[in-house]
Amino acid sequence: MIEPGARAALAASSAGRIGVIATVGTIAAQAYQQTLVSLKKDVQVFGQPCPLFVPLVEGGFIEAEETKRVAKEYLKPLLKEKIDTLILGCTHYPHLLKALKQIAGPAVTIVDPAEEVVRDVKKLLQKAGTLKNKDAPPKYEYLVTGSVPQFQDLGSRLLGKPIPHAKQIKLV
Repeated sequence: MIEPGARAALAASSAGRIGVIATVGTIAAQAYQQTLVSLKKDVQVFGQPCPLFVPLVEGGFIEAEETKRVAKEYLKPLLKEKIDTLILGCTHYPHLLKALKQIAGPAVTIVDPAEEVVRDVKKLLQKAGTLKNKDAPPKYEYLVTGSVPQFQDLGSRLLGKPIPHAKQIKLV
């Protein structure tokens, strides 16, 4: 997710002032910051940990006023740095896109790395000749490491459709 997101942000940025919002661990690891600088030396990267976003999303508080206040506080230092592009460095954050766009304003392009990952995977599948035929109905398989009922409940709320089947797996 890191390199595709960094590439997309660099392509979107006109001033080379990129903000990254992510979990505390991702920001502390400087994964996006280092990747961006390795791809373009003169880019300026500003990281902001957002520890409350995941529990707010998972709690279903996407449209809550408190979530908007928290988002405003998290984005304040990045907007003060005059970022022109913002990377959503966690898979939960696109669920907050409406609030983030409203706070960041039209001058800031928001990049969801997942979109670039999908483009990369599609190219790989095309190259391998394994891209699914568009006429066939999609098949979804959900593999989770946590609680299946909890995933189905949260996933159904976030996706706006029921998730009938999920399988618990263990990572080694």
